[in-house]
Amino acid sequence: MVKSLLLICLVFLFSIGCKKSDKEEKLVEENEDIIAALPLEIPFPLDNPITKEKAELGKLLFFDPILSGNKDVACATCHHPEFGFAENLELSIGVNGHGFGSKRAFKSPNTIPFVKRNSQSIVNVVFNGIKQDGNLDPSKAPMFWDLRVESLEKQALEPIKTMEEMRGKDISEEIILDRIMERLRENKVYFGLFERAFGSKNSVSIENLGKALATYQRTIVANNSRFDKYLRGDESALSFNEIEGMKAFGKSGCIACHNGPMFSDFELHVLGVIDNEKLGFSDMGKDNKYGFRTPSLRNLRLTAPYMHSGKLKTLKHVLEFYEDLAGDVITNPKVKASQIDPKISKLKVNFKDISAIVEFLGTLNDESYDKTIPKKVPSGLKVGGSI
Repeated sequence: MVKSLLLICLVFLFSIGCKKSDKEEKLVEENEDIIAALPLEIPFPLDNPITKEKAELGKLLFFDPILSGNKDVACATCHHPEFGFAENLELSIGVNGHGFGSKRAFKSPNTIPFVKRNSQSIVNVVFNGIKQDGNLDPSKAPMFWDLRVESLEKQALEPIKTMEEMRGKDISEEIILDRIMERLRENKVYFGLFERAFGSKNSVSIENLGKALATYQRTIVANNSRFDKYLRGDESALSFNEIEGMKAFGKSGCIACHNGPMFSDFELHVLGVIDNEKLGFSDMGKDNKYGFRTPSLRNLRLTAPYMHSGKLKTLKHVLEFYEDLAGDVITNPKVKASQIDPKISKLKVNFKDISAIVEFLGTLNDESYDKTIPKKVPSGLKVGGSI
């Protein structure tokens, strides 16, 4: 996987705009917004080019609980290949958790809260922020449900600093990254891997940790779904019913926010999604206005449940939620009608179209990404954390 990506990167031009196919042009004519195939090229910032050594280091770090305060949680704990690099829980259990998938629970006694929001997949996260014309600036890529940081390099460090995700209560946020650096420098294997990846004996640094993790995440790519093949000219890639579902998707107005190659405008929208009772408080999102980022619609088959609170279990439930919302039914009692995004007024999700739209969304699935898991990690800890 990494080798093929490196070959792609050798011919990659930083601007990834691409010529639209005839089918894309037709979709542009039929809809105000564009849906498009993902690029075959893998974007990366100029100060962090993809290399085999960096990607391999990032992969080991991603699965190694050495990055967590109590050495019990890895990035892969909540972003596991078996669940499409997401998780099948409404809200993740990070620190002080044990078990895998639906069996994961807190150890007893426990004073750690659930992770605040549903775990998003990192498959294709390399394309976060991609525009409808294919242009993308990796250094400005929007991250998280509330857009609180930009770029994969910065995103990769945030869970390590967050108490309920990876840090725990024993180490403060102010010193956790320095403590992780001490661990990595003391580990002879990691010390050598950083040197090989970054070319210096002083390469173990917070900045390079972010770069290594980001590089690995850029190798987790699924850009050849049946939908992508169809737009690239394979007439047989979609069935008649799936094409009808694509038309219904555009007609319904879903495309107003779920557009571009990632089927996301990467903007904040207030929809009044119900809170998750496990939090014990109302999640008010960005700037306490209940705005949350439009998620991608790619690879949804493996990433249920849905929405930032994880309260919608199936795609049918999601579309029924929008059908109700278009009828002025707001599920979150703390959100007023005046707060709801004005684009909702143009939404027309009809019950008769739901099955067709769900069938179309299935064409966005592509499980050809790298799912391999290291047999061991340099720390000697359990791969993936306490799962």
